[in-house]
Amino acid sequence: MKENFQIMPEEFKGPFNLPLTIKSGQTSQPAWFEENGYFQEVILVGNKPCLVKIKCESRNVDGPLDVEVESPQKISLKSVQNKIKDVFGLNDDLNEIYEFLTNDPRLEPTVEFCRGLRVFKAHDPFECVISSITSANNSIIRWNKSVRLIKEKWGDQFRFSSGDFYTFPSPQKILTLPEHELEELELCGGEKDLDECIDNLKACGVGYRSSYIKQAARMVTEDLDLNEIARMDYEQAFQTLLRIPGVGPKVADCILLYGFGRDEAFPVDVWISRIISHLYFQGEKIKPDKIRDFGRERFGKYAGYVQLYLFHYARKSGLLDELAPRR
Repeated sequence: MKENFQIMPEEFKGPFNLPLTIKSGQTSQPAWFEENGYFQEVILVGNKPCLVKIKCESRNVDGPLDVEVESPQKISLKSVQNKIKDVFGLNDDLNEIYEFLTNDPRLEPTVEFCRGLRVFKAHDPFECVISSITSANNSIIRWNKSVRLIKEKWGDQFRFSSGDFYTFPSPQKILTLPEHELEELELCGGEKDLDECIDNLKACGVGYRSSYIKQAARMVTEDLDLNEIARMDYEQAFQTLLRIPGVGPKVADCILLYGFGRDEAFPVDVWISRIISHLYFQGEKIKPDKIRDFGRERFGKYAGYVQLYLFHYARKSGLLDELAPRR
């Protein structure tokens, strides 16, 4: 299966900034590869691998999207198109969201800074779980690199005309992996030197999170059906995700927002706490759970987008630097 097509602006509501969406550090997955103007990655469409290559005209957030798709298996073009629209949040009504943002003078400045930025959703919820765990107390560059390494070492490999691409390994596969070099050394019966042991989770740069990754894989394999999460109400899903080792409130909300499209989720880290405190509470120190409750109550179904836009705006406007503690 190999097809070329366009997604026209009238097929999605509001602008779409493709590079900004992909590079904004959302924890659904690492940023897609960029080559010759196209962003490309293999995604799963009905559990079938499909290479998607997508580009837009430079700096045109209101123009058509050029798409090339390729798969070794037969997949209906309609299902591929629907999956692409879902992954890039093209069914989200940005015009409606912007109307909400502009009605709050504290949020209004975010619109121009973030025009066309959309929620970048997971095509594989388990990849989002591990990406979100790996992102905790980590830089965007580092967790992107770590998740890519995990895919390249242990994911299923697919060869396409533009190169080799990898899906994220299954939780069952993750369970078989050594957590660190000493475990790998033990498994190989001492046939390697310690400095040759690079086929373990810690060697991918995840640090202390290697234990959480394996425990999360075990839980998803034995005790937690991620498909059930999608059918739960928000609070039940949130509490269920908190049972996963390495998943606190912020990571749980990231998984709900980016992994399951729950736009009422409001991920709160130290930066969002500072931003909300600065904008709404005169800089008063407020506990993260209170910030989360405030965000979900005040912003409702737009909470996820408000969080996304506030963080990007604060990064680009210099507000984050202004709010950083003075040494």
